[in-house]
Amino acid sequence: MGTGKRGLLTAAVTVVCAVTVLAAPGTAFAAPSRTPSPTSSPSASPTPPPSKDLEKVREKLDKLYHDAAVATDVYNAAEEKTKEQSALIVELAKKIVEGQQKLERLKNQAGAAARAQYRTGGLPPTAQFLLSDDPQQFIDGAGTVLNGQRATTKLITEMTRTQKDLQGYADDASAQWQKLEANRKAKAAAKKKIKQQISEAEQLESRLEKKERERLAELEQQAAYQAQTKWLDTGILDEINGKASAQGKKAVEFASAQLGKPYVWGAEGPKSYDCSGLTSQAWANAGHPIPRTSQEQWKQLKHVDIKDMRPGDLIIYFDDASHVAMYVGDGAIIHAPRPGRTVTVAGAGSMPILGVVRPDA
Repeated sequence: MGTGKRGLLTAAVTVVCAVTVLAAPGTAFAAPSRTPSPTSSPSASPTPPPSKDLEKVREKLDKLYHDAAVATDVYNAAEEKTKEQSALIVELAKKIVEGQQKLERLKNQAGAAARAQYRTGGLPPTAQFLLSDDPQQFIDGAGTVLNGQRATTKLITEMTRTQKDLQGYADDASAQWQKLEANRKAKAAAKKKIKQQISEAEQLESRLEKKERERLAELEQQAAYQAQTKWLDTGILDEINGKASAQGKKAVEFASAQLGKPYVWGAEGPKSYDCSGLTSQAWANAGHPIPRTSQEQWKQLKHVDIKDMRPGDLIIYFDDASHVAMYVGDGAIIHAPRPGRTVTVAGAGSMPILGVVRPDA
C-alpha cells in the first residue's frame, strides 16, 4: 500500500475510533456546542430550541433525499439493464449475419445441384439410374442415388433449420429492443424525478438563513447521534466481533481511500459516488463483483445476522433498501450519504437498518 493510501486509511481509522468513543453504550450524543462569542452575556438570548418549523424542514428534506435515492436506484438498475440488453442485441446481430451467410452458402449448394442436373439433360440421377442398360452402371448408380438423396435431405433440413434460427434471432432482437426502449424510458423518468427531488430540496435549503441552516445541521446530527446511541445501548456491539476476510479488508481499504469525495447520483467513481456505486466499486476492486444497486445487493447477496457481521459486509437501510453502507468495524460505517455531502464515516445505527449482506459469503 502506498504512503498516501496508508495516510487515508489511518485517518479513517482515527475517525472510526473517535466515533466509537463518542458512541459508547450508555453515552448520549450531543451536537457540538458552539463557543460563545466575546460579546455574549448572561442576558443574551441562548440558542433557541429546535423549532417545529425547522424540524418539519428536516423531515421534508429527509423525504426528498430519500425519494431521490429510490429514484437513483431505479435509474441505476435501468442503466445496468440497458447495457446488458445492448450487448445482447449486438450478439444477436452477429448471429443473424452469420445465419444469413450460412443460408446463402446453402442456397449456392442447391443451385449447384440444379445446374448439375441441367447438364445431364434435365434427368435427375434416379431416372438416369433406372434407364441404364449397363449392370455395372446400375450398381454404381444405386449408391450414387442413395448418396444424392441423403445429401438433398440434409441440405433441405439444414436450410430449414437455418431459416428457423434466423427467425428466432430476429424475434429475440425485437424483444430486446422493446425492453431496451422501456428501460430507456424508465431511466428518463427516474432522472427527471431525481432532479426534481434534489432541486426542491436545494430550493428549500436556500430559503433558510445562515443561522437556520446551522441549526438544521445540528438537528440532523442530533437525530443521527440519538439513533446511533439507541442502537449501541442494546449492547449489540458486544456481540459483533467478526474479523474481515482478505477480500473484505481490500473492500474496506478502497472505501476508506474515497473519504471526502462528493456524492453524485448515478456515479461509481473514481471522482464521485452514490451509495451503491461506492460499495459495488469497493467490492469490484477487491476482486468480487456485486450487483450495482442497493436493492439488488439486498436481493442477491447472502443475508447475515447483525451480530455476525464483519468489516466489509454491507448494511442495507430503510424498508425499501434504498441506501447501503459498508461496515468497517467498531460500530461504524463508510458511506456516500446524499447530494451535497461527501463520502464519510458515520454510526452504523444512525439510520433504520433493514439488514446485513455479505458479498464474499
